[in-house]
Amino acid sequence: MLENYFGILVMFILAAGVSGLFIFLSQTLGPKKPNPAKDMPFECGKKPFELPSGRHSVKFYLAGMLFVLFDIEMLFFFPWAVLCRRLGLFGFLEMMFFLFILMTGFAYAWRKGALEWK
Repeated sequence: MLENYFGILVMFILAAGVSGLFIFLSQTLGPKKPNPAKDMPFECGKKPFELPSGRHSVKFYLAGMLFVLFDIEMLFFFPWAVLCRRLGLFGFLEMMFFLFILMTGFAYAWRKGALEWK
């Protein structure tokens, strides 16, 4: 059974090797001309208009995690929509169960106030 995944393992090793090789070559062969202008923070092509001011609110992180969570879960709908007729009633019920779990998580986040910006 594991021999079926040997090609994937070789591909991962090859990709990691090529990536590591490119990073190593750019570090060793690339030009190194330090410049004070290169060391300055860069913000949309302009000089920064203020210094970084500590930590962000937890709401930023919570909103980001909720977005990623629900966005990744929504990606499961595309393959299901493509194969919906072939999956039949069982596939439909499986997706309805998945949707129920997704909506339960959404309702929980809503009730806990994770979607309110104060």
